[in-house]
Amino acid sequence: MKLWQKNTASTKEVETFTVGKDRELDMYLAPFDVLGSLAHIQMLQTINLLSEDELKTLQKGLKDIYEDIEKGNFKLEDNVEDVHSQVEFILTKKYGDTGKKIHSARSRNDQVLVDLKLYLRHAIEELVNEVKEFFSLLILQSEKYKDYLFPGYTHLQLAMPSSFGLWFGAHAESLVDDMITLQAAWQIVNKNPLGSAAGYGSSFPINRKLTTELLGFEDLNYNVVYAQMGRGKTERIVSQALANIAATLSRLSMDACLYLNQNFGFISFPDELTTGSSIMPHKKNPDVFELIRSYSNRIQALPNEIVMMSTNLPSGYHRDFQLIKEHLIPAFENLRSCLAMAGMMLKNIEIKKDILKDEKYKYLFSVEEMNKLVLAGTPLRDAYKKIGTDIENNRFTYNAQVNHTHEGSIGNLQNEAIQKMMEDVTARFGFKKVNDALQKLLE
Repeated sequence: MKLWQKNTASTKEVETFTVGKDRELDMYLAPFDVLGSLAHIQMLQTINLLSEDELKTLQKGLKDIYEDIEKGNFKLEDNVEDVHSQVEFILTKKYGDTGKKIHSARSRNDQVLVDLKLYLRHAIEELVNEVKEFFSLLILQSEKYKDYLFPGYTHLQLAMPSSFGLWFGAHAESLVDDMITLQAAWQIVNKNPLGSAAGYGSSFPINRKLTTELLGFEDLNYNVVYAQMGRGKTERIVSQALANIAATLSRLSMDACLYLNQNFGFISFPDELTTGSSIMPHKKNPDVFELIRSYSNRIQALPNEIVMMSTNLPSGYHRDFQLIKEHLIPAFENLRSCLAMAGMMLKNIEIKKDILKDEKYKYLFSVEEMNKLVLAGTPLRDAYKKIGTDIENNRFTYNAQVNHTHEGSIGNLQNEAIQKMMEDVTARFGFKKVNDALQKLLE
């Protein structure tokens, strides 16, 4: 039986096709469906659609369901279409007509919207914590290896001296910018759509500001049509923020694969963190980084996938939106897994010392030698020509000492400033307000 079913049931083929993977993915939304319902019934009681006794009954029932979800004892029965239906059927089975009242003044459209936003808030908080842990590791390794020089490249050609302090720190600062975009996505997620119903509001005198406060949202999606129009758009914006973090991971992973290559030989890992070959005894393959790179690149494609599923749709709800969950929910789990695995690898990285003592890297110091001439009074273009001529005529000599002191250079990494930026952006999320509100609902 479906919440929307009247007297005629859909054919089995239609039912199977339209439900798709929704039942499986709804298990991720189950605790948030209960939280949304707890706020909704509290509001219903204030406008006299529930009595105080009915409210207490439904609160107990919903909290029991929430506890079952937390213990892993909740499941969707075979004849139940989705999590919203399962929760309502449990309450109706236990409490009869009182259970049937839980859906008053809302639609599955705004119900799934609020479930998704509550889920996304939770998933973003988990991701932020994972990013912060990985960021701290990058800063730690940047300081540890700040004096380990290695070649910097442009066009994959030798360019100028770099350091592993710079390399680790660069990816740390990249994550700061990634977190800024994730915080922007959070601001869009953290608006309450509940009360928009099917997208055109309700004739009941509902109090949408009350449910906003009860669920810890920062504000409302005020316009009920826009609340529904935000479906697809919200997920796209969140996916772009995920894609930015994934891009940082992908580049780091590509570098690690290169630097582990024997022709570079800058880094190594314990044998147990690499894989071998079935016929080549010498192989130590960077499979972890290769998979991180591939997962990350797939996540970078996610915004475009969501665009293609939701573009050119007219206002209002469309079943197309259902498919977005199949792509977005696993992306969070994959990205968090990639961060964890990248962290495990970088905690165990071994970096070669004195890489630049090899004479094949001597031209990395051409700019250093040119700058010395400039500091001694030679015009830059003349100094450039002299060093170039010396290189062509095999007369180039150099000193491998570098003295870069400006902000963000080899000798002045500015990691404390980068840490401060990360602290500032993460403080703007306001997770405590959200968690306090939800905990109060469950008390």
